Formats: sequence, structure tokens, C-alpha cells
Amino acid sequence: MPTLFEERKSRKVTRFLSTVDGVWMWASVMFLIDILIIYLLGSFAKLSFEINLILLAIVPALGLYNYWKAHKLVVNERKIVLDNLEHDINIAQLSDVHFGSVRHRQIISQIASRLNGLKDTCDIAIISGDLADGSAMVEADDFMAFKDVEMPIIFTPGNHDYYIGINNVVCACENAGVIVLDNDSLEFDCLNIYGASYSLDDKDIPKIDESMVMGDKVNILNYHVPYYFKEFSRMGFNLQLSGHTHGGQFHPVTFISDLLFKYNKGLFKDNRGNYIHVTTGVGSMDTPMRWGTDSEIVVLKLRGKD
Repeated sequence: MPTLFEERKSRKVTRFLSTVDGVWMWASVMFLIDILIIYLLGSFAKLSFEINLILLAIVPALGLYNYWKAHKLVVNERKIVLDNLEHDINIAQLSDVHFGSVRHRQIISQIASRLNGLKDTCDIAIISGDLADGSAMVEADDFMAFKDVEMPIIFTPGNHDYYIGINNVVCACENAGVIVLDNDSLEFDCLNIYGASYSLDDKDIPKIDESMVMGDKVNILNYHVPYYFKEFSRMGFNLQLSGHTHGGQFHPVTFISDLLFKYNKGLFKDNRGNYIHVTTGVGSMDTPMRWGTDSEIVVLKLRGKD
């Protein structure tokens, strides 16, 4: 019911109900697992009422931690060594903000504040898709906090950005001064950054004109999903920036996500010396809970070979 209203106009009461719904979905899964564990333990030994109560209390205790973890935005760092880099560059990469009914304008302000805290160390910020969640209407001024960020911000849409209307998301970005790369490229310093859009209709590798790859620059591909790394590396992209997986977001889904995605989270390098970096994202999908993954902005420290 809250979702039906949020798709027309976002309100505090429906956002609150959406959050309650998300937390309860998480709790339902956790209580199911907890009860199965209690049942299995009870098959081997008689559990007292007090022990059962303690085991059940684990879920709300974990819930408090998960909720706090989902809202604590941290900055992680990773070093990437590239042969053809002219000089050091730092990129602040983020993804999967999921602005919507569960995380609204406060998450945009939180990101803007953290990016401004990195203005002296980072040269550019790149958002690798799913800025919007699709669970709430995106208004023209919803991303205005980004206008105060003192570094360029590049964004390439992901799948969720289309659910509520991609034009609304693009309009809000443009009003906030965010550069939208939608199957387009941008030269920044010694970097050539190409944004490959996610297509809901085309599950095959995106069609990219290989002439967009520049031999005299470091070529970066901003593509929401961590797919086709081998093909993009062959094209000449030195670094692919992706998100989408959330790293599984919370246990035990994290373990399932590791099985489903070859590149689930972190930094990977192939035998060509090219990289893919998959961030666990900033926001959360459906339920504002994290366990075993960070809500993160990652500073990618691009360095030349010594």
C-alpha cells in the first residue's frame, strides 16, 4: 500500500510505513532461520525457556546492528596500478544509492557531505548506477544537495533508475549539476570515461563503438552490472566500475551472492592488467539492513607503475 502512494507522491508517513515494511521483511527471514536453529538444537537437547528466549532475542539485537550498519556511510580505499597513467588520480566511486521510499533526501545529503570531505583528496566522483530506487517518485529538486559538492560528479543509469521514469532521474541530476553519461564518453584529465547504459530489454553485452577507446588515455567504463569484464577488457578498457550486487547486503544472502556473481564485491585484475571494481553500494534495496557489507564510498587511488 505505501508503494502505491509513493509512486505518485512521496510523503513522510508512507516512507515511514515502507521502512517498517522493509525491516519486518528482514526480521521475518531472520526469525525463520532462528526458529529452524532452535528446532534443530531442540532435537538433540532439551532447551529451557530462558535459552529459547535468549536465542529469539538474537534477532532484534542483530536488527539494531543491521539498521545502524546500513546507515553508517564509510570511506574505503583501494589502490589500482596502471601502466599508462600519466599521473596520480583519485576517484570516489559509489553506486546503488537507491533514493526512494526507504532512503530519501537524507541519503543524498549524507553522500554530498562525505564527498565534500574528500574534495582535497579526490579529483572526481563516479556513480555507477541505481541512483534512484524506483519505489518513490523522483522530483526535479531531489538531488540538489549534489550541487554543493566541490568536485565533478558523473552518473550512468542502472536498472532501478528506469523503474519510476529515467527522464525524472536525468532531470534531477541535471538540475543538481551531475553529468549524465548515457552511452557517451567524457575526457577528464588523462582519463577517458565511458558510461554504458543498462538496458532492460537487451541482456547481451552493450554495443560499444570501439573507436571510443582512446589509446593515449586510461579508459574507464562505468557500467552498473559487473558483467562482461573479459569482453570490455579485450576492447581496451583499463578499469570497469560496477555495483548492482550490494555484495549480498546482509548475511546469509552474502554467501548466495558470492555464488551468483563471479565479481560480487571488491577489486579484481585480469591477465591483461585491467581491473574491475565492484562496490557494495551506499543505499539498500527494499530493507534498510546491512550485515557483512559496508555502505561505502570507495576512493580508488589510480597510480602509475613505479
